[in-house]
Amino acid sequence: MQFSDSIFVAGHRGLVGAALVRGLRAAGFTNLLLRTSAELDLREQAAVRQFFATERPKYVFLAAAKVGGIWANQTSPADFIRDNLQIQTNVIDAAYRSGVQKLLFLGSSCIYPKFAAQPIREESLLSGSLEPTNEFYAIAKIAGLKMCAAYRRQYGFDAISAMPTNLYGPGDNFNPETSHVIPALLRKFHAAKMHGEKAVVVWGTGAPRREFLHVDDLASACLHLMQNYSAEGCVNVGCGEDLSILELAGLVADVTEFGGRIVFDDSRPDGTPRKLLDTSLLDSLGWAPSIPLRQGLEETYRWYAEHAGSS
Repeated sequence: MQFSDSIFVAGHRGLVGAALVRGLRAAGFTNLLLRTSAELDLREQAAVRQFFATERPKYVFLAAAKVGGIWANQTSPADFIRDNLQIQTNVIDAAYRSGVQKLLFLGSSCIYPKFAAQPIREESLLSGSLEPTNEFYAIAKIAGLKMCAAYRRQYGFDAISAMPTNLYGPGDNFNPETSHVIPALLRKFHAAKMHGEKAVVVWGTGAPRREFLHVDDLASACLHLMQNYSAEGCVNVGCGEDLSILELAGLVADVTEFGGRIVFDDSRPDGTPRKLLDTSLLDSLGWAPSIPLRQGLEETYRWYAEHAGSS
């Protein structure tokens, strides 16, 4: 990519999209095409085709998606599969039709089987059953990366796919009904500290293990892949280390300076027992993360306390 090339960041107001914009601008890219969902509804095929025909971006980062935690996925499965299928189908097809030089599609580690061998290699895709609590979202994401592969195979379209692990960072979604585990825990522990509560209840047993990557590290990896990778297979993006939810809760309690007890509600779902990505392919391409988990949690907590932490 040249610094003056037109680059469309789909979903630039989301956690990942905002990080991509930060990363691109910091690297010196100046010609960014950005549209809010009110300005361009990516679920509407005609609108998407018109945008691409008019603006003709040279590169596309497809970070737009409907995302959420276990509760959101369980209660709104139709929204997750419909919206994501519409968004990615419209953007990938319109990008190819309008002559985009290269597109990067962002998937999710939840595409892998629930009981995949750990750490999870890219080849594990479709080798077993999905985690039921987010299978509708996962199926949509699998369709997206397969669409990229199909357009590459049939049309020679340079579409690549990155599969990030669990993400977090400033600007995350802290809504208690739709957030992922790190923002949910930061919000809970902060509120408990502010209200003088003696205990915080955490969903599940605390036993599942998760890997977490700061969203600015993901943005860095995406820029690296856009300029150094071109193949049909997806690429795992992670840090190569995981920890239990129990350990994470303790770390969040420490970061938020909550001094009470942590209680685990084992009547609530745990989700997949473990999700640790094998990042050998990305390692071989010369990229590595730079933000340790505790540093990232402190930064994210500062952002939350400044922007939305009054309750």
